[in-house]
Amino acid sequence: MKNIFSVCQINRYVKNMFTQDFILQKIYVKGEVSNCKYHTSGHIYFSLKDETGVLSCVMFAGHRRGLAFRMKDGDRVVVGGAVDVYERDGRYQLYAKEISLEGAGALYERFLALKTELEEMGMFAQEYKQPIPAFIHRLGVVTAPTGAAVQDIRNISLRRDPYLQIILYPALVQGEGAADSIVRGIHMLDQAEVDVIIVGRGGGSIEDLWAFNEEKVARAIFECRTPIISAVGHETDFTIADFVADLRAPTPSAAAELAVADFRQILQNIAGLRDRMQKAMQRRAELGRAQLMQYQMRFQYLNPEAKLRDNRQRLADLDELLRRAMKNRIAEERHMLGIYLERYRGLSPLYKLNQGYSFVSDREGNGIISTKQVHSGDLLEISVTDGVIEAEVRSSRKEDWNK
Repeated sequence: MKNIFSVCQINRYVKNMFTQDFILQKIYVKGEVSNCKYHTSGHIYFSLKDETGVLSCVMFAGHRRGLAFRMKDGDRVVVGGAVDVYERDGRYQLYAKEISLEGAGALYERFLALKTELEEMGMFAQEYKQPIPAFIHRLGVVTAPTGAAVQDIRNISLRRDPYLQIILYPALVQGEGAADSIVRGIHMLDQAEVDVIIVGRGGGSIEDLWAFNEEKVARAIFECRTPIISAVGHETDFTIADFVADLRAPTPSAAAELAVADFRQILQNIAGLRDRMQKAMQRRAELGRAQLMQYQMRFQYLNPEAKLRDNRQRLADLDELLRRAMKNRIAEERHMLGIYLERYRGLSPLYKLNQGYSFVSDREGNGIISTKQVHSGDLLEISVTDGVIEAEVRSSRKEDWNK
């Protein structure tokens, strides 16, 4: 019997053949773009054709980073990817992962290789990006001194902020020595302590923009202490500088708008805030007036004048009672003080001395109260009412005064 297969089996078998073909899994195809359509999902559907045939192609949204320009019908391109079978329709097509203009393929491969290397080193990481200040006073620009880019940056910046100071480093942006010139400009403006640096130029081919794909330029941008905005080419142009910079602008004009705050908008915001503040103050004042009127009405209704008079009279009475009590207390204390003085007068040493008694002590001031404390020849001091008498002990005898 003959072997009979389903359509699905045949398509799957052919797909498996394509999958096992090493050449078809990583292939580069050149041709002219036709039927190019950018889908809302982000996918790009197009065809490659030459004099003898047509090849269907698709680039999914996840691989759009492999396309550095806006592709259109008629472009001659080199497409890298894999040829595979779309099993449902039974047709094969080229699944594109990278697309470059024909003639720029070698440069584009260098671009992708350096991009991958720097990305793996972390130079594109978001945590290394410096924030762009909201308000700046000095703007540094690294670009060609002639051309539309510098004029666009200057016109838009000064229109947004007429008080802005712009420092231009006239750099080579194309050809031999351009990368070194851009690096010198970045270093000089970084030392000049500007607030933001714009590095860029107008659009062009990948060859024209190549200076901004050099590793030395990428490292200068990454190591710069001043925030850098990259503004290279048109919106569809991407360079290594765009990925390393702190912020990427699609055009030089957009870079100026991102770097410089709109002075007129600031004034409008201030005016709006002033109006809001005045209205708020007016509402607060009106509310205060209304509350004051309510308090006045309450005060008139609850007039405390009579109560204040009663309290004043009561305070006067209490003051009189307090004064009288204090006077009586002082008299009592004085009387008690007299009693205590009379009681303790008899205990006073001076009082005793005035009655004919005296105080005997040795030369060190120790009181003599016993014959045992003195010996013949000792010098004594006898304190009397009007002074001190010095005496010498000749003899002593013991007496019992209690007999």
